[in-house]
Amino acid sequence: MSKPTPVLEARGLIKRYGHVTALDGADFEVMPGEIMAIIGDNGAGKSTLIKALSGALIPDEGEILVNGNPVVFHSPIDARHYGIETVYQDLAVAPALNIVENMFLGREIRRPGVLGSVFRMLDKKRMLTEATEYMSDLQFRIQSMQQAVETLSGGQRQGVAVARAAAFAEHVVIMDEPTAALGVKESGMVLDLIRKIRDRGLPIILISHNMPHVFELADRIHIQRLGRRIAVIHPKDYRMSEAVAIMTGARDVHEEDKQAI
Repeated sequence: MSKPTPVLEARGLIKRYGHVTALDGADFEVMPGEIMAIIGDNGAGKSTLIKALSGALIPDEGEILVNGNPVVFHSPIDARHYGIETVYQDLAVAPALNIVENMFLGREIRRPGVLGSVFRMLDKKRMLTEATEYMSDLQFRIQSMQQAVETLSGGQRQGVAVARAAAFAEHVVIMDEPTAALGVKESGMVLDLIRKIRDRGLPIILISHNMPHVFELADRIHIQRLGRRIAVIHPKDYRMSEAVAIMTGARDVHEEDKQAI
Protein backbone atom coordinates (compact mmCIF):
# COMPACT_ATOMS: atom_id res chain seq x y z
CA MET A 1 0.00 0.00 0.00
CA SER A 2 1.47 3.34 -1.04
CA LYS A 3 2.11 6.02 1.54
CA PRO A 4 -0.24 9.04 1.41
CA THR A 5 1.21 12.26 0.04
CA PRO A 6 2.09 14.77 2.79
CA VAL A 7 -0.09 17.87 2.80
CA LEU A 8 2.96 20.01 3.60
CA GLU A 9 6.54 18.82 3.33
CA ALA A 10 10.05 20.23 3.65
CA ARG A 11 13.14 18.56 2.25
CA GLY A 12 16.69 19.46 3.17
CA LEU A 13 16.03 23.04 4.30
CA ILE A 14 19.13 25.08 5.08
CA LYS A 15 19.09 28.57 6.55
CA ARG A 16 22.20 30.44 7.63
CA TYR A 17 22.59 33.72 9.46
CA GLY A 18 26.22 34.62 8.94
CA HIS A 19 28.25 31.92 10.67
CA VAL A 20 25.17 30.52 12.45
CA THR A 21 23.30 27.66 10.77
CA ALA A 22 19.69 27.70 12.00
CA LEU A 23 18.50 24.90 9.71
CA ASP A 24 20.96 22.21 8.70
CA GLY A 25 19.23 20.02 6.13
CA ALA A 26 15.89 19.99 7.96
CA ASP A 27 13.13 17.65 6.81
CA PHE A 28 9.49 17.80 7.84
CA GLU A 29 6.11 16.45 6.80
CA VAL A 30 2.52 16.61 8.01
CA MET A 31 0.01 14.08 6.74
CA PRO A 32 -3.71 14.57 6.02
CA GLY A 33 -5.91 14.87 9.09
CA GLU A 34 -3.20 14.69 11.76
CA ILE A 35 -1.84 16.89 14.50
CA MET A 36 1.94 16.95 14.13
CA ALA A 37 3.70 18.48 17.12
CA ILE A 38 7.17 19.99 16.88
CA ILE A 39 9.38 19.97 19.96
CA GLY A 40 12.99 20.95 20.47
CA ASP A 41 15.30 22.70 22.89
CA ASN A 42 16.12 26.41 22.56
CA GLY A 43 18.20 26.92 19.43
CA ALA A 44 16.98 23.71 17.80
CA GLY A 45 15.64 25.62 14.79
CA LYS A 46 11.91 25.19 15.47
CA SER A 47 11.05 28.84 14.89
CA THR A 48 13.16 29.02 11.75
CA LEU A 49 11.49 25.90 10.37
CA ILE A 50 8.03 27.30 11.04
CA LYS A 51 8.93 30.65 9.49
CA ALA A 52 10.04 28.83 6.35
CA LEU A 53 6.83 26.78 6.22
CA SER A 54 4.65 29.86 6.79
CA GLY A 55 6.45 32.09 4.28
CA ALA A 56 8.02 34.42 6.85
CA LEU A 57 11.51 33.62 5.56
CA ILE A 58 13.06 32.04 2.48
CA PRO A 59 15.46 29.13 3.09
CA ASP A 60 18.88 29.26 1.44
CA GLU A 61 18.56 25.68 0.17
CA GLY A 62 16.04 22.86 0.06
CA GLU A 63 12.45 22.74 -1.09
CA ILE A 64 8.92 22.99 0.26
CA LEU A 65 6.06 20.99 -1.21
CA VAL A 66 2.29 21.33 -0.89
CA ASN A 67 0.42 18.15 -1.78
CA GLY A 68 3.58 16.87 -3.46
CA ASN A 69 4.07 19.96 -5.64
CA PRO A 70 7.15 22.20 -5.10
CA VAL A 71 6.32 25.76 -4.08
CA VAL A 72 8.26 28.90 -3.21
CA PHE A 73 6.99 31.24 -0.52
CA HIS A 74 8.27 34.81 -0.71
CA SER A 75 5.96 36.03 2.06
CA PRO A 76 3.20 34.83 4.41
CA ILE A 77 0.72 36.01 1.78
CA ASP A 78 2.13 33.39 -0.59
CA ALA A 79 1.65 30.71 2.06
CA ARG A 80 -1.93 31.86 2.58
CA HIS A 81 -2.47 31.57 -1.17
CA TYR A 82 -1.64 27.89 -0.81
CA GLY A 83 -4.08 27.46 2.06
CA ILE A 84 -1.60 27.65 4.97
CA GLU A 85 -2.68 29.75 7.96
CA THR A 86 -0.64 30.53 11.07
CA VAL A 87 -1.78 31.34 14.61
CA TYR A 88 0.87 33.10 16.69
CA GLN A 89 1.34 33.04 20.45
CA ASP A 90 1.10 36.83 20.83
CA LEU A 91 -2.68 36.89 20.30
CA ALA A 92 -2.49 38.48 16.84
CA VAL A 93 -5.88 40.18 16.88
CA ALA A 94 -6.96 43.81 16.68
CA PRO A 95 -8.41 44.53 20.16
CA ALA A 96 -10.48 47.57 19.18
CA LEU A 97 -12.30 45.74 16.36
CA ASN A 98 -15.18 43.37 16.94
CA ILE A 99 -15.10 39.61 16.35
CA VAL A 100 -16.51 39.77 12.81
CA GLU A 101 -14.04 42.49 11.80
CA ASN A 102 -11.18 40.42 13.21
CA MET A 103 -12.35 37.29 11.40
CA PHE A 104 -12.27 39.08 8.05
CA LEU A 105 -9.33 41.38 8.74
CA GLY A 106 -7.52 41.78 5.41
CA ARG A 107 -10.16 39.64 3.70
CA GLU A 108 -13.16 41.95 3.90
CA ILE A 109 -16.10 41.12 1.64
CA ARG A 110 -17.33 44.00 -0.52
CA ARG A 111 -20.96 44.57 -1.41
CA PRO A 112 -21.95 43.42 -4.88
CA GLY A 113 -22.07 45.75 -7.85
CA VAL A 114 -21.11 49.40 -7.91
CA LEU A 115 -21.42 49.83 -4.15
CA GLY A 116 -18.56 47.44 -3.61
CA SER A 117 -16.39 47.98 -6.68
CA VAL A 118 -16.58 51.77 -6.80
CA PHE A 119 -17.62 52.94 -3.34
CA ARG A 120 -15.77 50.07 -1.56
CA MET A 121 -18.65 49.45 0.79
CA LEU A 122 -18.41 46.33 2.96
CA ASP A 123 -21.01 43.58 2.99
CA LYS A 124 -21.31 43.57 6.78
CA LYS A 125 -24.41 41.37 6.80
CA ARG A 126 -22.69 38.60 4.82
CA MET A 127 -19.56 38.78 6.96
CA LEU A 128 -21.65 38.52 10.14
CA THR A 129 -23.50 35.50 8.76
CA GLU A 130 -20.35 33.69 7.67
CA ALA A 131 -18.45 34.49 10.88
CA THR A 132 -21.37 33.22 12.95
CA GLU A 133 -21.40 29.99 10.92
CA TYR A 134 -17.65 29.50 11.44
CA MET A 135 -18.01 29.91 15.20
CA SER A 136 -21.07 27.66 15.30
CA ASP A 137 -19.30 24.88 13.36
CA LEU A 138 -16.53 24.89 15.97
CA GLN A 139 -19.06 25.14 18.82
CA PHE A 140 -17.24 28.25 20.00
CA ARG A 141 -19.71 30.10 22.16
CA ILE A 142 -19.51 33.87 22.39
CA GLN A 143 -21.94 36.41 23.83
CA SER A 144 -22.11 38.60 20.73
CA MET A 145 -20.23 38.58 17.43
CA GLN A 146 -20.38 42.37 17.53
CA GLN A 147 -18.46 42.80 20.78
CA ALA A 148 -14.95 44.23 20.71
CA VAL A 149 -12.19 41.65 21.03
CA GLU A 150 -10.64 43.68 23.87
CA THR A 151 -13.65 42.73 26.03
CA LEU A 152 -12.87 39.01 25.67
CA SER A 153 -10.75 36.83 27.92
CA GLY A 154 -7.32 35.70 26.75
CA GLY A 155 -8.65 32.26 25.85
CA GLN A 156 -11.53 33.74 23.86
CA ARG A 157 -9.17 36.06 21.99
CA GLN A 158 -6.94 33.16 21.05
CA GLY A 159 -10.08 31.27 20.10
CA VAL A 160 -10.98 34.02 17.64
CA ALA A 161 -7.48 33.81 16.10
CA VAL A 162 -7.71 30.01 15.85
CA ALA A 163 -11.22 30.12 14.36
CA ARG A 164 -10.09 32.71 11.81
CA ALA A 165 -7.20 30.50 10.71
CA ALA A 166 -9.43 27.43 10.48
CA ALA A 167 -12.02 29.33 8.46
CA PHE A 168 -9.59 30.29 5.71
CA ALA A 169 -7.04 27.45 5.76
CA GLU A 170 -7.47 24.95 2.94
CA HIS A 171 -4.49 22.72 3.70
CA VAL A 172 -2.77 23.34 7.07
CA VAL A 173 -3.09 25.39 10.25
CA ILE A 174 0.21 26.18 11.99
CA MET A 175 -0.11 27.00 15.70
CA ASP A 176 2.89 28.55 17.42
CA GLU A 177 2.59 28.14 21.21
CA PRO A 178 -1.20 28.77 21.15
CA THR A 179 -1.62 28.31 24.93
CA ALA A 180 1.60 29.98 26.12
CA ALA A 181 -0.09 33.10 27.50
CA LEU A 182 -3.17 31.34 28.89
CA GLY A 183 -4.28 29.88 32.20
CA VAL A 184 -5.42 26.29 32.74
CA LYS A 185 -9.13 26.85 31.98
CA GLU A 186 -8.46 29.02 28.93
CA SER A 187 -5.84 26.58 27.65
CA GLY A 188 -8.45 23.82 27.84
CA MET A 189 -10.79 25.93 25.71
CA VAL A 190 -8.16 26.34 23.00
CA LEU A 191 -7.19 22.64 23.12
CA ASP A 192 -10.83 21.67 22.56
CA LEU A 193 -10.93 24.03 19.58
CA ILE A 194 -7.78 22.43 18.13
CA ARG A 195 -9.36 18.97 18.42
CA LYS A 196 -12.50 20.15 16.64
CA ILE A 197 -10.44 21.57 13.79
CA ARG A 198 -8.56 18.28 13.43
CA ASP A 199 -11.85 16.35 13.55
CA ARG A 200 -13.01 18.38 10.56
CA GLY A 201 -10.07 16.90 8.63
CA LEU A 202 -7.72 19.88 8.67
CA PRO A 203 -4.13 18.94 9.59
CA ILE A 204 -2.43 21.00 12.30
CA ILE A 205 1.21 21.73 13.05
CA LEU A 206 1.56 22.43 16.78
CA ILE A 207 4.69 24.03 18.23
CA SER A 208 4.69 23.90 22.01
CA HIS A 209 6.94 23.69 25.06
CA ASN A 210 4.03 22.29 27.04
CA MET A 211 4.75 18.56 26.94
CA PRO A 212 1.45 17.45 28.54
CA HIS A 213 -0.43 19.36 25.82
CA VAL A 214 1.79 17.83 23.14
CA PHE A 215 1.21 14.29 24.38
CA GLU A 216 -2.51 14.94 24.83
CA LEU A 217 -3.09 16.28 21.31
CA ALA A 218 -0.43 15.02 18.90
CA ASP A 219 -0.76 12.05 16.58
CA ARG A 220 2.98 12.23 15.91
CA ILE A 221 5.83 14.29 17.36
CA HIS A 222 8.65 15.74 15.26
CA ILE A 223 11.78 16.16 17.40
CA GLN A 224 14.19 18.87 16.26
CA ARG A 225 17.78 19.24 17.40
CA LEU A 226 20.70 21.29 16.04
CA GLY A 227 18.73 22.48 13.04
CA ARG A 228 17.46 19.15 11.79
CA ARG A 229 14.92 16.40 12.44
CA ILE A 230 16.27 13.80 14.85
CA ALA A 231 13.23 11.56 15.18
CA VAL A 232 9.49 11.29 14.64
CA ILE A 233 7.71 9.38 17.40
CA HIS A 234 4.19 8.34 18.30
CA PRO A 235 3.25 9.61 21.78
CA LYS A 236 1.51 6.35 22.67
CA ASP A 237 4.87 4.56 22.37
CA TYR A 238 6.95 6.92 24.53
CA ARG A 239 6.91 8.63 27.87
CA MET A 240 7.40 12.39 28.08
CA SER A 241 10.75 11.90 29.79
CA GLU A 242 11.95 9.75 26.88
CA ALA A 243 10.90 12.38 24.34
CA VAL A 244 12.74 15.07 26.30
CA ALA A 245 15.84 12.86 26.49
CA ILE A 246 15.85 12.43 22.70
CA MET A 247 15.25 16.16 22.29
CA THR A 248 18.20 17.14 24.48
CA GLY A 249 20.56 14.45 23.22
CA ALA A 250 20.62 12.56 26.53
CA ARG A 251 19.27 9.49 24.77
CA ASP A 252 20.72 8.04 21.60
CA VAL A 253 18.43 7.83 18.61
CA HIS A 254 17.82 4.17 17.79
CA GLU A 255 16.13 2.76 14.73
CA GLU A 256 12.78 2.49 16.47
CA ASP A 257 12.88 6.24 17.13
CA LYS A 258 13.10 6.84 13.36
CA GLN A 259 10.02 4.85 12.46
CA ALA A 260 8.35 7.69 10.51
CA ILE A 261 11.46 9.18 8.90
